[in-house]
Amino acid sequence: MKQKRKMKGSKNKFEAYRQLPTEQPNPKTENIDRIPLRKILEKINGEDKLVPRAVGKTLPAVERAARTLSKVFLSGGKVFMVGAGTSGRLAVMEAAELIPTFGVKPGRFSAIMAGGKKAVFTPAEGAEDKGEKGYKAIFSRAKKGDMVIGIAASGITPFVEGALKAGAKKKAKTVLITTNSKKRFKADIVISVDVGPEVISGSTRMKAGTASKLILNMLTTSSMIISGKVYKNWMVDLKPTSRKLIHRGIRITSVLTGIAPEKAAKLLKETKYNVKTAVVMARLGVNLRAAKKLLKQTKGFLKNALRT
Repeated sequence: MKQKRKMKGSKNKFEAYRQLPTEQPNPKTENIDRIPLRKILEKINGEDKLVPRAVGKTLPAVERAARTLSKVFLSGGKVFMVGAGTSGRLAVMEAAELIPTFGVKPGRFSAIMAGGKKAVFTPAEGAEDKGEKGYKAIFSRAKKGDMVIGIAASGITPFVEGALKAGAKKKAKTVLITTNSKKRFKADIVISVDVGPEVISGSTRMKAGTASKLILNMLTTSSMIISGKVYKNWMVDLKPTSRKLIHRGIRITSVLTGIAPEKAAKLLKETKYNVKTAVVMARLGVNLRAAKKLLKQTKGFLKNALRT
């Protein structure tokens, strides 16, 4: 009898996974291994075109998440992005890019990957199934006023579920980004996008991964815009971590002030390559100390400091 009950439980488990939206077969690509290469590419491209439209339907949820993220960020809270496999790698990329793009201090946005750093480059067997690891990773880091963003195409990844449960336990804000519009675990805000079945059934590095990346781009970029990290459409808080970014800072300063690039470079050197400070100095004709004071008074919002 025990043996039969065990088999029945396993069958139910298999059935649950089989019913996931991310596991459904795609009738439009069932013959993809029997057609010319160009046709293969056309089918992949055709499926990819469906993603932006599907993502567009999630804007209300993304808006709520972005507004919450901005409040967390401006109040000094930390943001943890959690995922396994492709989702985890997207989290790593997003967290890392925010440092040079918006001058975010290391540690304000952190990526937590199932299986640890090694799993970024090499698959970690079974890491995504260890819910207790996800729980511990967040429970030891998060606190009230922080945010935990879980990324899980299937919506049932145990590692991500554990992380979100820990976030809720610590009274941090929680967000889930998923392509499962049906049964999934809970979060304060759920961003669920229906991209349909993958070109290769179950390969969520494709449409699901693209959708997750687009959502992450919107979520972080829009929240940084409303947090004062952008002036017009310029990244005025960029961190000059390379020659390219140094030259970009010079160009931005020159464009926003009307001064020559050579003068902009000299001014940036004086401000230790702080674009906002250099722009205030040039536009308002004030010294370094006065420019810093004004930016502090306006909480880093350049448009408020310049009143334009």
